[in-house]
Amino acid sequence: MGHLDHAAYGWLTPALSYVMASIGAALGLRCTVRALAATTGASRRNWLLTAASAIGTGIWTMHFVAMLGFHVAGTEVRFNVPLTILSLLVAMIVVGAGVFAVGYGKDRGRALVLGGLTTGLGVASMHYLGMAALRLHGSVSYEPLTVGLSVAIAVVAATAALWAALSIKSPMAVAVASLVMGGAVTSMHYTGMFAVSVAVTPSDTALPGVTAMQFIFPLAVGLGSYLFITSAFVALSPTADERAASAVASADLRLGEQGATAPAG
Repeated sequence: MGHLDHAAYGWLTPALSYVMASIGAALGLRCTVRALAATTGASRRNWLLTAASAIGTGIWTMHFVAMLGFHVAGTEVRFNVPLTILSLLVAMIVVGAGVFAVGYGKDRGRALVLGGLTTGLGVASMHYLGMAALRLHGSVSYEPLTVGLSVAIAVVAATAALWAALSIKSPMAVAVASLVMGGAVTSMHYTGMFAVSVAVTPSDTALPGVTAMQFIFPLAVGLGSYLFITSAFVALSPTADERAASAVASADLRLGEQGATAPAG
């Protein structure tokens, strides 16, 4: 069996992956809250699409930042590009289905169960698709019970996060929920990784695929930048309540001006 190192750079990759998962969760939850408060169908749809892309991107970036620290003694590790990109698309599409189930669900309880299950399975399928993209000298096997546990953590985490999006409105509470979800997604990842064992077959033949630094690192930096920029945009854009308050204030101002300029009777 090859010796596996899940954190070859010490605490750097686990800590950074947790930050990415939490930012994606925070942005996703904030966008879902905005979507539920939206007054028009187009606005709701756009907020939900942003939420899905944020959570999907956050989860994917978390996974592959963590994978930067994954080393196997006795073999190089490379990644298959099409499968890696497919895992990102799966994350966004399946998380999107879960978020839309909550955004448009009439029965709240059923929408939560359906949304949580879909989103959780999306997180898990992204993880294991990402693992299927691994190329190394040897064979990879999984311990089924630990895999099952990682899928259960993903479903519970997703359901809890969507419940938070439906129930929690204050930015502080959303921040706490995001940190919890970030922790849950990260623990799902490392639980899934502890299910892995590798039987190394030493070989001099060149491995197919790309190294983490050639492909994963630039893509993770790009997606991480997208998350930060979108987070700033969402944080600065006014909420529906703020827009309503602003409209009332400007109407009062206009009335006040009209009253001031009206000729004295």
